[in-house]
Amino acid sequence: MPLISLILLPFIGSLLAAVLPANARNTESTLAGIIALTCTIQAAMFFPEIADGGVIRQELIWLPALGLNFVVRMDGFAWMFSMLVLGIGSLVVLYARYYMSPADPVPRFFSFLLAFMGAMSGVVLSGNIIQLVFFWELTSLFSFLLIGYWHHRQDARRGARMALTVTGTGGLCMFAGMLILGHIVGSYDLENVLAAGEQVRAHDLYTPMLIMILLGALTKSAQFPFHFWLPHAMAAPTPVSAYLHSATMVKAGVFLMARLWPVLAGTDQWFWIVSGTGVTTLLVGGFFAMFQRDLKGLLAYSTISHLGLITLLLGLNSPLAAVAAVFHIMNHATFKASLFMAAGIVDHESGTRDMDRLSGLRKMMPSPPRWLV
Repeated sequence: MPLISLILLPFIGSLLAAVLPANARNTESTLAGIIALTCTIQAAMFFPEIADGGVIRQELIWLPALGLNFVVRMDGFAWMFSMLVLGIGSLVVLYARYYMSPADPVPRFFSFLLAFMGAMSGVVLSGNIIQLVFFWELTSLFSFLLIGYWHHRQDARRGARMALTVTGTGGLCMFAGMLILGHIVGSYDLENVLAAGEQVRAHDLYTPMLIMILLGALTKSAQFPFHFWLPHAMAAPTPVSAYLHSATMVKAGVFLMARLWPVLAGTDQWFWIVSGTGVTTLLVGGFFAMFQRDLKGLLAYSTISHLGLITLLLGLNSPLAAVAAVFHIMNHATFKASLFMAAGIVDHESGTRDMDRLSGLRKMMPSPPRWLV
């Protein structure tokens, strides 16, 4: 199966889910689950080809005169993120099958979720930086639709608009930065960009280009002072929070910084902007988390704090710190998605996420079997 199928299959599944009848809940969840699991298995099967530093590359001719061809590229870093996006996506689809109410318009939910999965795979696997920006903005669009899924609620509509405004504007700034980066390198191909680190850092346009790209990355990863949109996005259904706001969308910003680390890092500008933003976000997120009484609000500010830690590590201009940042990206995505889903179960069964009201939750739970005590 070609590499591009990891992007195309979720979009095809999204179209199919959109035309299924509203009462075909099992069919829609099965379709989404099969597509997510198929893509996960296919991504895992690419591992032998990239295990020893190999790169899989497929290119479709589009606008060769402008240097814009559709390029999909998988190296070890992209493989790891693909497994994160598709693997956790498979688990979230299974969780959503039992979480979503039969009264909800489930076809729309699974259609948007699969489309977001395809857009996120496009970000991870893009071998052209302009193509990456295109998929980047698609993730903002489908995030807007998923956050505002319960559009009859005012908080959902407000949270969706806020997320789209902040991340979409940051994406436009990043587009300008990518155009400058391509101008400096003389190519928009990711392989050429990654090989031109010294040329980029020595160029007169390095600082404005860096600021523009970082605006896109920092807004997407909810870094201070752009962190305020993430707590408002908690109006989304819990499967959306578990997938977008812990494992994938908010990781796109730190993914981009890690992807372009060999090109952009190693300067004083990178150190002060990235590490300064990271340490501020780490402290601000942790401070506000202490005063939260809503379970999802607590997890949202905890996510902001952890993303600040990852950003801080990437900003230290140290290869070992960058490795630690990538490790914590995977670590945080795994445990925070699990925590969001656990919070959703508590909310589903108790009818509240207020931790003050949940203080007696243990008294309502059945006693464990003797052999577990």
